Amino acid sequence: MGAAIARNLVKAGHEVRAWNRSPVAPETVAGMTLIDHPAKGFDAEVVFTMLSDDAAIREVIVSPALLQRARAGLIHVVTSTISVAFAKELEKLHEAAGVGYVSAPVLGRPNVAAAGELHILVGGKPDAVTIIEPLLAVLSKKVWKLGEIPAQANAAKIAVNMMIAMAIEAMAEGVVLTEGVGLERTRFFELILGTLFSGRAYESYSAQIAEGSFEPGFKRGSA
Repeated sequence: MGAAIARNLVKAGHEVRAWNRSPVAPETVAGMTLIDHPAKGFDAEVVFTMLSDDAAIREVIVSPALLQRARAGLIHVVTSTISVAFAKELEKLHEAAGVGYVSAPVLGRPNVAAAGELHILVGGKPDAVTIIEPLLAVLSKKVWKLGEIPAQANAAKIAVNMMIAMAIEAMAEGVVLTEGVGLERTRFFELILGTLFSGRAYESYSAQIAEGSFEPGFKRGSA
């Protein structure tokens, strides 16, 4: 996901420096300058981070005090899905360090990111959001400005993930019930999609359930 975002920024003509916690293939960072330490990424106008969770951000950014070493005027865009409590903590840490902070978790799989069609949920101070908006436009189908409090974007992302999980669970339970009396799942999904449950989440995940394709779209890793 992070690599796809970075490549789109390169395509748009931006100078991009990239760092990853694990080794990456040269073609992954084509057109970018690969740096050997994340602190060098904070010597910039804007830094995007796509780390897997709260603990990863704490390990890579907070504990080494990268915010205190950041270039003056830098804006940090956190695209990770993180907890509301940690988002609130990050807001305070950035404010104390004098670093701009925007929460911008994304909706979409890596292939959607590669196409520049992510939905980006944004929370942050208007002046910081305005500065990074041209960058977000390169990456997204739509930018959803959800408020001046960064945690508002994180709460919305968690709620969306929760609702997707609920939809998957509901379809799985429905399949167990209907297949128990011999109704094929494809017929059941045709019914629900054609009546009460049309929508992208139901369409996408019902197709995967019907095909028995359970490869996750997101894997916790070392981005």
